This record gives sequence, structure tokens and C-alpha cells, in this order.
Amino acid sequence: MEKLTLGTEGELPVRIAQAIRDAIVAGQLIVDQRLPSEQELAEQFGVSRPTVREALKRLAAQSLIRTQRGATGGAFVNRISYEEAASQQITTSTLLLSMNAVDFDTAREARYALERACVPFAAERRKADHLAAMRAEIFRQGQPGLSDEGFCASDVAFHRALVDAAGNPVLSYQLAGAVEAMQPLMNMITFSARSRERIVALHTAIADAIEARDAGTAETALASLSAYTAELAANIRAKRQTMRDAAKG
Repeated sequence: MEKLTLGTEGELPVRIAQAIRDAIVAGQLIVDQRLPSEQELAEQFGVSRPTVREALKRLAAQSLIRTQRGATGGAFVNRISYEEAASQQITTSTLLLSMNAVDFDTAREARYALERACVPFAAERRKADHLAAMRAEIFRQGQPGLSDEGFCASDVAFHRALVDAAGNPVLSYQLAGAVEAMQPLMNMITFSARSRERIVALHTAIADAIEARDAGTAETALASLSAYTAELAANIRAKRQTMRDAAKG
């Protein structure tokens, strides 16, 4: 492994973690390769072992390395799966949306634009299990005793099945945040005003089109769902404004 060096920005554990991460990305450290010991890394970077330990914890939290105990133990470069990376993508997207106060229309626009990119591939590549997952969520959404939380979770699961039907793990990873972070945000705002029957009808139209390999009709139904979501948000905003005006009067 080539000698790793620190940059000049940020706190030491962050900079050490970044240096090791850069080495992994550059191929200086390969999958399953054992990293130098904490003591060796401390000497290399000119820092204490606790500082190195903190850097390694950061890398482990990102699933970039794994640790093993015993005589043959240590820290090893991990092979990241798309499933592991997707969970981090969801967490990051959720934090970005909440911390940066992304407005509803911006989130909706991005979320549906990204999902529309999956529709042609889903129509072409969908498999029986994808269709079964979509149909199962549609059935669940039609149950009268389903709670609002359950409906929202089913809504996310339906769209995730549509994305996964595209058969492209890179798209699935990129859309994990859009579907599983943005969709709950939109559900939280609109759930009290939406018509479940209308959403179920649109979901059914999407599933029918995907099963028939009709990308155009699926895209039209998805666009209708986006427009309905925008309409709901606008109605809710108008209602809230009316209530505020009445309270002032």
C-alpha cells in the first residue's frame, strides 16, 4: 500500500478517514485487504492511536471497512453491497431534506422526475415477483382498516417495487433516497387530505401498464399521480392560509 498523507482541512479523525477512503476508491487498498495496525497508522499519520481508532469507526459506520478479532484479525477493506449503500443513501437524504428545509414542490418534482426514468426499464424488465409485490401493496392499500401509517408504508413499498423492477442496481441505489426519504415527507403532508381510492386507482393503472409492458401509459399514470400530489399540497396550503387569515381577523 502506498503511503497515505493527510490534507490540511478538517479535524484529524475526519482527515484520516478521508485519506483511507481515497486510497480504497483509488484502488491502493483493495477488497479484503488488511489495513495496517492502529499503531502503524498512528505512526504513519503522526497521531495518537485513539485518533486512528476514531477514524476507523467512521469508516466502519460507512461500511467501508470491517473489523475482525483474534490472531488473524484487524481492519479489512469491505465489499459494499448496493443494499448496504442504499440504507446510507436513505439516511443522508432524510437528513438533507430535514436540515435544509427542502420545500414540498422541490421534493415532489425531484422524486417523480427520478422515478419516471425507471418506468421504461421496468416495463421492459419486470419480473413476476415485482408485479406480485406491486399488486400486494395495492390490495393492502384497499383494506378499510389500514392505518394512515400503514398506508404510507405501503405507498413507499409500491414505488420501491416499481423502481426495483427496472433491474438496474445503480438506479435502485440512486432512487432509494428519493422513494424512501422524499415519499414519506410527501405522505406526511398530504395524508389527511388525499383520496385513498384515487391513489389506489393510479397505482393500479401503473401496475397494469408495467405488466402490459406499456411504458407510455405507466408514465402518464405516474405523471397524474405527481399532479394529484401537487394539487393536494396546494389545497392544504390554501386551507392553512385561510385559517391563519381567519385567526387574525
